[in-house]
Amino acid sequence: MEVKGEIYRVSGPVVTAIGLQAKMYDLVKVGNEGLLGEVIQIVGPKTIIQVYEETAGVRPGEPCVSTGTSLSVELGPGLLSSIYDGIQRPLHVLLAKMGNFIQRGVTADGLDHKKLWEFKPIVKKGDSVKGGEVIGVVQETVNIEHKIMVPPNISGTISEIKSGNFTVIETICTLTNGTELQLMQKWPVRTPRPVAKKLLPTKPLVTGQRVLDGLFPVAKGGTAAIPGPFGSGKTVTQQQLAKWSDTDIVVYIGCGERGNEMADVLSEFPALEDPQTGRPLMERTVLIANTSNMPVAAREASVYTGITIAEYFRDMGLDVSLMADSTSRWAEAMREISSRLEEMPGEEGYPAYLSARLAEFYERSGVTVSLCGETGSITVIGAVSPPGGDFSEPVTQNTLRIVKVFWALDAKLSQRRHFPAINWLNSYSLYKESLDGWFTENVAPDYVAMRERAMEMLQKESELQEIVQLVGSDALPDDQQLLLEITRMIREIFLQQNAFHPIDTYSPFSEQYKIMKAIMKFGDDAQEVLKSGVPVSEIVKMTSKDELPKVKFEENFDASMDAVLAKMDKEFASLRGR
Repeated sequence: MEVKGEIYRVSGPVVTAIGLQAKMYDLVKVGNEGLLGEVIQIVGPKTIIQVYEETAGVRPGEPCVSTGTSLSVELGPGLLSSIYDGIQRPLHVLLAKMGNFIQRGVTADGLDHKKLWEFKPIVKKGDSVKGGEVIGVVQETVNIEHKIMVPPNISGTISEIKSGNFTVIETICTLTNGTELQLMQKWPVRTPRPVAKKLLPTKPLVTGQRVLDGLFPVAKGGTAAIPGPFGSGKTVTQQQLAKWSDTDIVVYIGCGERGNEMADVLSEFPALEDPQTGRPLMERTVLIANTSNMPVAAREASVYTGITIAEYFRDMGLDVSLMADSTSRWAEAMREISSRLEEMPGEEGYPAYLSARLAEFYERSGVTVSLCGETGSITVIGAVSPPGGDFSEPVTQNTLRIVKVFWALDAKLSQRRHFPAINWLNSYSLYKESLDGWFTENVAPDYVAMRERAMEMLQKESELQEIVQLVGSDALPDDQQLLLEITRMIREIFLQQNAFHPIDTYSPFSEQYKIMKAIMKFGDDAQEVLKSGVPVSEIVKMTSKDELPKVKFEENFDASMDAVLAKMDKEFASLRGR
């Protein structure tokens, strides 16, 4: 039921209304143009609203209408391949209505209410159904079968169920209590969708990025953060994860990002091929574009919209990866709204509830058993943009308290053109132990030991670098000079990866293992010939060592690797025979 009030005060995106009988988080239409807003505070007779659109020209005395419902998203067939703004308005619909720039007060349905979908029921008349149970399927894309579920808060006995072609708003099933079910359901974005239980993550999210998969893996259903200064490669890393991670669905949220970065995503993704299916990548992707020039309040809505869509697909038993780029812009929006509400500021002006809001968001990840018994997961990967690359600022620190994987981007590495610019000394993963069994079983029995050995070598290299900077590498003993050469190979061959090379952009585990194995083989053989009296200067002159970096760019990887290893064996044999 709609309740009318009037505007009392306007302060940027924060509007105060009087005479409005509304509940917390009710959706409100503000002003003569009906701008969308949400109730965020109630003080006596005054209702404070954050508006998701530009409020220039709105003045006191204009009407304010409470819809009586919270901000909700439409969930059903048609979500995949869609591009939305922060409040689930399809951008292609807005483009057709008003051109290149979004005007105020325009509404659009999240799903196409006219498109027909073929519905195939899997239950029959007389069956009892409860919340979350699957009643039928729709083939949304070639590879994704969209399960039509009973909304979580509804149960009953089926009195009628239809099959055939329907729009998302037509009734497909009626229960004996009179409840009608459609292909579409609505869900409030701030309320997590209920699940039967949560499970511990035991499988890695395979990303095809060697530094992530090899040294700092994240589990499916886990949480990760990518903090880094401007220009260090956060967005490219996020886009690589969206392109190549082995999940069924990708939800990409551009939260307050620059327009040209979102334009890159919008132009690249439709042209990319999914490595798992060979189909266009957009067929498994939902994009939410909320650029930095859009009203700040909509940044919060975009984050909640994205996670709610992800939960819906998780409930079908699908693995979902959600990329939020960047949560710092969301935190900045919270800071602006909080200051306009005249709340007591916390550290660096951020609201005292910053950590609670971040935790609420990341805690909606996980491996879960849905109400219908399907096991699905949401992996949340959030980029953080600390000003000046300062990891001690509140957003980074509060994020690190919550997430279990920390991929620290380093400006110095990016300046040296080392990409991905993830600092192997500062980064960590708390999922390593829980995933070791999977790596041992599915990659190689010696994979975990080899990874730990590589990390030890890189740690020793950092200790030696201080001496090298003082006296030069020639002053080091031969064994330490050799260690520096092996770690240089680990850095330049294994850790460096070209996101824009058609082959090196994605590296499967089989190739990752063989590259690291080849480097370790070189190290073992080199140490052996070093002990027999061969000087380091002779070992570093080997041509096979210089050919190894080229292997990762070859289309015929195995044949190229075998040729380099055979040449390496011959060269070491000749050194031993000296």
